[in-house]
Amino acid sequence: MELIPEREVLEQIAELFKAFGDPTRVHILSLLQEGERCVGDIAQGVELSQSAISHQLRILKQMHLIKYRREGKNILYSLADDHVRTILQMGLEHVME
Repeated sequence: MELIPEREVLEQIAELFKAFGDPTRVHILSLLQEGERCVGDIAQGVELSQSAISHQLRILKQMHLIKYRREGKNILYSLADDHVRTILQMGLEHVME
């Protein structure tokens, strides 16, 4: 039998799932599964303003779900790791069941 994580860990897990609780953030993460994108490309894909996307990207960065790198004047965003991809895939499989 697995032990129940400490309260602090449970709270961190709840915060992680809150990040997935917004359709815009899930849409952004889905776009980033395809590869790196800049804010403008993400805004076009999600059909929102760049400022609205920047706000959501800030939340995703705080939750360590995405990472970024600078290339010249552009900042390119991508998924933080394969765990994020797995969570998205498992969510899709669950709702398609």
